[in-house]
This record gives sequence, C-alpha cells and structure tokens, in this order.
Amino acid sequence: MSLINEYRATEEAIKELQARLKNLSQDDKLQTELEFEGKLRTLMGEYQKSLRDIIALLDPEAKLNKAPRNVAVKAPGTKRARKVKQYKNPHNGEVIETKGGNHKTLKEWKAKWGGDVVESWATLLG
Repeated sequence: MSLINEYRATEEAIKELQARLKNLSQDDKLQTELEFEGKLRTLMGEYQKSLRDIIALLDPEAKLNKAPRNVAVKAPGTKRARKVKQYKNPHNGEVIETKGGNHKTLKEWKAKWGGDVVESWATLLG
C-alpha cells in the first residue's frame, strides 16, 4: 500500500471512530455507567480499598489468578500422544506407518503427488 493510500485509510478510520465516539457519548446507558464508576472509585478512595478488596468482599471464592474457574488445568510437561497413521500408496501398494509428518518416504510422496492427495490415503490406527 502506498503511503498516500495508508494516510487516506487512516484518516477515514479516524472519522469513523470520531462518529462512533460521539454516538457513545450521547448514550444514556454509558452516562449512567460512568457516573456509577466515578462514585464507586470515590467510595473506594474514601475507604482506601482496592478493586481486589471489593471483589474479595463480594465474591470470597473468586480467584484473581490468570486461570479461570471451572477449567481443568493440564499438568505441566504432559503432551498429548500423537496417533499412528497408516498411508497406503495406491500406485505401488507400499504401506508406511508414522506418528508425524517427518517421514522420509511420506515427504517424497507428498512432493510427487501433493499433500492433499497423500493425506487422503491415510487411515488412523489409534
């Protein structure tokens, strides 16, 4: 993109964002939320409480770490085992079994006949 096209695109984006900002600033719901936030922050300052204190007060079981609640956390260092695939070449009847795509013969087949075609020859062994 040329520099002038980038300039015009940026200018257009700014105009759209300004219009969106104007519409939002006239929204009654936004004004109510901003008023509530201001009063809440004033109250928090008055009592010297942080947002964490408020959350702990309202939801004592809330955990403020990065892992969301009710989500299973995987043990570190455990990988999902790859499944064995069996490829049967219909041109010469040759069969290979592999867990990954780094197999020499498989790479040769994909170079010769294409990756999508070779993948269609695969069957999952488990």
